Parts: sequence; structure tokens; C-alpha cells
Amino acid sequence: MLPSVLLNQSNIHDLLTLRLKRYGGTFDFKGPWFTNIASFIITSDPMNVHHITSKNFSNYGKGSDFREIFEVFGDGIFNLESNEWKQEREMFHSMLKRKGFKIFLQQNIQKKLENCLLPFLDHASKDVLIIDLQDILGRFTFDIAFNSIFGFDSNCLPYNFNELPEISYVKAISEIEDMLFSRHYIPKCIWKLQKWLNIGLEKKGKVAQENLYQFLYKYCTATYYKGADDVVDSDSSLLKEVMKEGLRKGKMVERYTRDTVVNIMFAGNGAVTSGLNWFFWLVSTHPIVEAKIIQEIKDNFPTQEENLINNLNVEKLDKLVYLHGAICEALRLYPPLPYEHKCAIKSDILPSGDHVKPNTKLIYSLYAMGRMEQIWGEDCLEFKPERWISDRGQIIHVPSYKFISFNAGPRKCVGKDISLVQIKMIAIAMLWKFQIQVVEGHSVTPRVAVGL
Repeated sequence: MLPSVLLNQSNIHDLLTLRLKRYGGTFDFKGPWFTNIASFIITSDPMNVHHITSKNFSNYGKGSDFREIFEVFGDGIFNLESNEWKQEREMFHSMLKRKGFKIFLQQNIQKKLENCLLPFLDHASKDVLIIDLQDILGRFTFDIAFNSIFGFDSNCLPYNFNELPEISYVKAISEIEDMLFSRHYIPKCIWKLQKWLNIGLEKKGKVAQENLYQFLYKYCTATYYKGADDVVDSDSSLLKEVMKEGLRKGKMVERYTRDTVVNIMFAGNGAVTSGLNWFFWLVSTHPIVEAKIIQEIKDNFPTQEENLINNLNVEKLDKLVYLHGAICEALRLYPPLPYEHKCAIKSDILPSGDHVKPNTKLIYSLYAMGRMEQIWGEDCLEFKPERWISDRGQIIHVPSYKFISFNAGPRKCVGKDISLVQIKMIAIAMLWKFQIQVVEGHSVTPRVAVGL
């Protein structure tokens, strides 16, 4: 199996999906004994996923290798387990549910749409320019995530859009994701050697990590030295709440803040950007779906641009059932994270009958689960928003262990709701005014990285 994976890295997601279908949704991956991928169980069986993420959640942790592979996240929530993880999750849940933050985020997106993204696209449209929408959306969502944390705009997508200079810390996230994914299929001894020699993806990832750390540290430190009393009372940006939590826990506040901010940036920027990219590609290649979304927008929003932007609020967004279905379809077929992995603490038996020994690594493929006939039917490969809408025109709820794009169980993404709000606001604003077309002959394939 390992040789075929290494020879088909560019098509690894589809290769593993085919293998999973062939073996009924679960199989043992066997690699050379001397590597970090000597043996693990990979599954796309929803009952197995439900067992791992919920029913027997306490038996499946991240394992000893996880923190080493994902060292960039430091002591942030992605690397934490047990009580530390619970405390961090409670903090995030409390911050993201605050009314003040929700209003701040909504206004932040509205302002950025009106002053930056829409004027930029209007300029490109009038001059019939070919643009890298993935880059534009990446800059936009980086600015939104940064503003949500620090309370001001990082201007990666500037107000003066005649030039788009390359910004190292924006590219850093995708470059780090490339490195992290390579650590899953390159033997540990090899990537460790590459890291020591400072070559290949390890060198590129190291530079990217340093750029991101340096950029974020500058603002974390500046805010910290304003004084603790000055950074704990705001009801808008997240940084002040993070620093308050660091002080409460008696941790090294600057490092704790940096690690927490890095985790927020990866979750808030990467997931939303990925979701938007695949959504717009799918909609642009399905004109009937596009027409239905636009009609739904017209039926629920005013026709003038200024009024449209000002009316982009949660209450209005909830009325757009077909748009919600289209976004869920994009996330089903192209989840922001194609894989999640766990490590068994004790022996167990999965619902599929597979035996799990202590310290066995398990991977569940979110990408494959979105393409399984047993979950979605024979038309599982079709982009079909209607599958999310009932005969009464209401949104159909699908259990998270089947629609796994935001993970499932206690580890389910705490930022799911605000991610969907961002995607919907941006999608409405863009589709209402522009028709997006993919350049003829341009090949579109999922990234071979931690994020699609």
C-alpha cells in the first residue's frame, strides 16, 4: 500500500477513497516497520466514526506523535487533551457566543465586503481581468480572522487594490499545511533528517512558521505591554479574552497568547477559505444551482448593493435554505480537513468488527465519507443542494458522524456557526453582483495538504 501512496501523492485522497470502498469502509494500512506509518486503521464507516468520536470518546486520544507532528500549534487547543482541552474549549465557546463579538464580526465582514472585496472584484470585472480568486479570498479571510482577534485590519486585501504585494505571513498558513501533511506519509526518520538538514518541505515550513510567529508575536506583545488592565475589558476582539485567560491560568502570557492565536488563525482562516473556494468552483460549474441561489437572494434581500450589505445578518441568512444546502454540499465533497486521526488508549472493537489494540493509530477520512454511497446514495458524487432540503422546504439535519466536515462528538468544531455565517455573507455579496467563471482549461484538484 505504501508504494502506491508515495507514487500517487497528487491523487492520494481519491486513491484512499477507492481503497475504502473496495474494503467495505475500513482496512488496515501496513507500512514498513521502521517508519512512523508502520500500521494503522483507516475508516470511512459512519458507525466507526460515531464510536471513536462519541460513544467511546474517552478511549481515543491524539497519541504521542501528534504534538510532535503539529508542533506549530504549541500548547493550543488542537494539541491539548483531557482537562486542559476542556478548559480551552469552554473558553472558546464562551468567547464566540458573546453577543458583542457576533455583532463585531458581522460589522467587520460587512465593512470589508463594502470597502475592499466588492470594489476589487468590480474593478476586475470591468476590465475583464483574470484573477486568482483563491488568493483573494485567502487575503480577505485572513483580514477577517486577524481583525476578530486583534480588533483592527491587517490589510492583506488592501483598500488600494491596484497592487497585491506578496505577503509572507498569509502564504505561511498554506505552506505550513503542506509540511504537516507530508509528515503523515514520509517516514519519521526522513522528515526528521530533512528538518535537521533544513531542506525540502521542512525548510519551507520552518521559514513559514517563523514568519507567522514573528508577525503574530509583534501584535501579541504590543497588546500585552499596554497593561493587563487595558486588555481584559473589551467586548469585541478575542485577544483580550485570551490574555485574560492566560493571566488567570498563571501561564507565560505571551507564549500562551501566541499559541492560542495561531490555533484560531488556522481554524478561522483555513476552513473558511477552503469552503469558499470549493463552493464558488462548484457553483460556477453548475449554472442551474447558481440561478437558484441568486433567485433566493433576490426573494429575501433588497436589490440595492448598499442595502444588501447592511441586511446581511444572521436572521436573514437563516431564510436562505437553498444556499445553505449548496454550502453543505461543497463542504461534504471537499471538507476543509480531509482526515482526522486518533490513537487508542485501550483495546477495543469497532462496530465494523475490527479489533483495536492499545496505541493503534486510527484515521477517519472526511473526504471519503462525503463520497460513500452507503451514506449519501448512488448520486453521492453529484453536487446536489436539494439533498439537504425536505419536501416542506426546510433544512434536513444530518448527524455529524455522517456529515463530518466540522468533526463530531465533543471535538466538534466550536466555530462551526460563525464559519457558516462568514461563508454565507461572502457568497451572497459576490453571487448577487458577479458571475464567476473558471478559466477554460484550468485544472482544479484538491491540495495534498492538511487542508484542502
